[in-house]
Amino acid sequence: MSLRTLIDRTRLPDLPHSGTLRTQLVRSRPRFWLYLAGPVIVGTVFAADSVDALLSAAPVALFAYFLVPANLFLYGVNDVFDADVDRQNPKKADREARYRGDRATRWAVLTTAGLGLALALVVPGRAVPWVVGFLALGWAYSAPPLRLKTRPPLDSVSNGLYVLPGGAAYAAVAGTAPPALAVLGGWLWAMAMHTFSAIPDVEPDRQAGIETTATRLGRRGAAVYCGVVWLLAAGTFALLDYRLGLLFLAYPVLLVVIELGDVTVDRAYWWFPAVNTLAGMAFTLGGLWRLVYG
Repeated sequence: MSLRTLIDRTRLPDLPHSGTLRTQLVRSRPRFWLYLAGPVIVGTVFAADSVDALLSAAPVALFAYFLVPANLFLYGVNDVFDADVDRQNPKKADREARYRGDRATRWAVLTTAGLGLALALVVPGRAVPWVVGFLALGWAYSAPPLRLKTRPPLDSVSNGLYVLPGGAAYAAVAGTAPPALAVLGGWLWAMAMHTFSAIPDVEPDRQAGIETTATRLGRRGAAVYCGVVWLLAAGTFALLDYRLGLLFLAYPVLLVVIELGDVTVDRAYWWFPAVNTLAGMAFTLGGLWRLVYG
């Protein structure tokens, strides 16, 4: 299904009602909202030169968009173009919403994409490439003709898109691009996080004929890949600040604990919203300490 097909099949919106609104909220994956909004906070904190700058218009607007609308865009595109694949995915039956061809979801995708483009028109110029880059990669990851999620290792590499909201916030507040090591470290972290999250989907994806980095490597191989890339992320952050390196070293250590313990990745996967929130909180508090106490 192309963008034109998506628009053609979305001529009139369904009237909103509680069931539709609830479905769209579920589709936006509330557990993962901070995966996009969290980097905005981190980027803002490390770019700011005063406490007042934390609540300036640009980072507030970026946070508002990347908290819910951007998640609905990203996961809505995924659900629309993965409808056939998701029939075999058990996650869609309980923790997530299975797309059933409803017009409300297609309208939500188009509306949130439009909001993203509108945001790109009002944020400071240096932030624009980061916002547009997120929209482009978010679409290309799931939608044809590129459909990067089915082209390993591009499925993993393209998920650096989770770093782009932080880059947008940093650029908007500081007026310059964020440190290259910070972008690279975050990109590597996101690559490993994506492949780790794909491990529970290995069997459903194989049954549907979908090839990913996780299906190509297998469960054990994908776990090793995640550990190596997370180590690279920790090493990259250590070049920026050794304390950041120690913080991100927690990920490969946790992976070893999972692999050696009596815990399946399918179960551990649902721990990571909390794990990532704690890591992001520590990251942010370090930035606030620097801002307030020098």
